Amino acid sequence: MQANYVQRLRLIFSKNGPARYISHLDLARTLERALNRAQIPVAYTQGFNRRPRMQMATALPLGYTSEYELADILLMEKLEPEAAQQQIMARMAPGIVISHVAEVPISGPSLQSITLSSTYVATPLDPPDFIELQAKVAALLAAETVERVREKQGKKKKYDLRPLILHLATTQDETGQVHIHMNLCLEPSRTGRPDEVLEALGFDPLDVRIHRTGMVLAE
Repeated sequence: MQANYVQRLRLIFSKNGPARYISHLDLARTLERALNRAQIPVAYTQGFNRRPRMQMATALPLGYTSEYELADILLMEKLEPEAAQQQIMARMAPGIVISHVAEVPISGPSLQSITLSSTYVATPLDPPDFIELQAKVAALLAAETVERVREKQGKKKKYDLRPLILHLATTQDETGQVHIHMNLCLEPSRTGRPDEVLEALGFDPLDVRIHRTGMVLAE
């Protein structure tokens, strides 16, 4: 069957404010509605339940904010990236801001298959003792293994968190606010989660604001 698309655009967008409480599925639907309202010529799959040809890099957990989310859309007609950005933003829901649109190779791999890592900044709502936190970070980085358990569909599975942490550091600003910076593996079968790193440091993730700052993709 002949492909019904002629261009692939990559959207870089932020997710803040009210959008932090949008689930991954609802985020995809929000983007789809904005594309439809903006009359972007998005290609659709064939069959009874036709869906827009849109790929997203990775799910962002509910409650997280982000300044770097990625989505690819396939188009039936070519558009200038800048024009597409303006059209979509004119119809976008509050809390989602498209900061950049670029054309990428139409035959390139899917976003999910080329993600390598993701960077985050975690800010505790109740600032901890900075010196004590630095010691915990150093101990976590020095550990050969950090055995933890994940539960999925009622089944528990042990895994090693340590190799999923590519970078971990903490800073304190002039107001005394503490920030935890982490770069975690984000490969299809090796995903580091910020909430699990925070738990390993002794935090309740619900008491920490987590913000994604970037993603690294394979060339």
